Amino acid sequence: MDGTVQAVRGGIPSLDTEPPATVIGRRFTPRPRRRLSVIVPAYRDRERIVPNLIRLGEALDATGLEWEAVVIVDGDIETYGRAVRYARRIGDDKIRIHGYQANRGKGFALRYGMSLASGQLVTLLDSDMDVAPEEIGRMVRLLDLYNADIVVGSKRHPLSRVHYPLFRRVQSACYQTLVRLLFRVKVRDTQTGLKLMRRDVARRVLRVAVVKRFAFDLELLALATRFGYRRIIEAPVEIDYHFSSTANLRAAFHVLWDTLAIFYRLRVRRWYDRRNAPGLAMMLAGLPKKLVVDERTEMTADIA
Repeated sequence: MDGTVQAVRGGIPSLDTEPPATVIGRRFTPRPRRRLSVIVPAYRDRERIVPNLIRLGEALDATGLEWEAVVIVDGDIETYGRAVRYARRIGDDKIRIHGYQANRGKGFALRYGMSLASGQLVTLLDSDMDVAPEEIGRMVRLLDLYNADIVVGSKRHPLSRVHYPLFRRVQSACYQTLVRLLFRVKVRDTQTGLKLMRRDVARRVLRVAVVKRFAFDLELLALATRFGYRRIIEAPVEIDYHFSSTANLRAAFHVLWDTLAIFYRLRVRRWYDRRNAPGLAMMLAGLPKKLVVDERTEMTADIA
């Protein structure tokens, strides 16, 4: 099962790396079979990580697409160990486990996972799977139907089925009101943990993104809008909120703080625009990435 369980070693591969090209004959040029990469950041999910990976595999098999799941365990040795043992037991190289000991946040984990993904389509999915992974297949169909750049799972879609406590509904409504006041993002829900996009969109946005924690979702959509990606559509989702989620009041404070920081960089300093300038973007693409995991703090795959 070589390659199934991989520890983080050294720096981050370039986000500009394209999947291997398919050789097509001169006269017949069928649409190449696409690969779907699902990036799953995981933290404090040791009780649910295995059943959730089983559920994810079944949902992805049902899409009919070639797929891979890139699980990034963000500083949780117990979750990492259980995920590694499951991947070894099933012997399926489509599920790849990576991890590091320091908790670096959801944004860091997603950017790291993107650097390891090989699919033409990229899905970002929270490991608690409050959002049903069975929705991924429908989101792929919507992306094709509308030729969309990004498909966002939305709690506020009229067809969504949401089982959420009242305080979370109020919290979400207040936050989305703030987002509408500060940003020009044309979606009603930026924070639901399921998003699908084309690889080129993900690569361009993630090269510039800097938020490491929960406001990463907003930063991704704000940057996509800023860079001219207008075909961002919302999809209905089914959400069954788990109270053991890592979301709490402290996390909400950090989301608010990062949201204001994104606004400052985007609207006041125009920092993202300078970072996205063609010359700088080309230079950054050739430089070693800042997302470097110190080998002294990496997790190993040698777990009994």
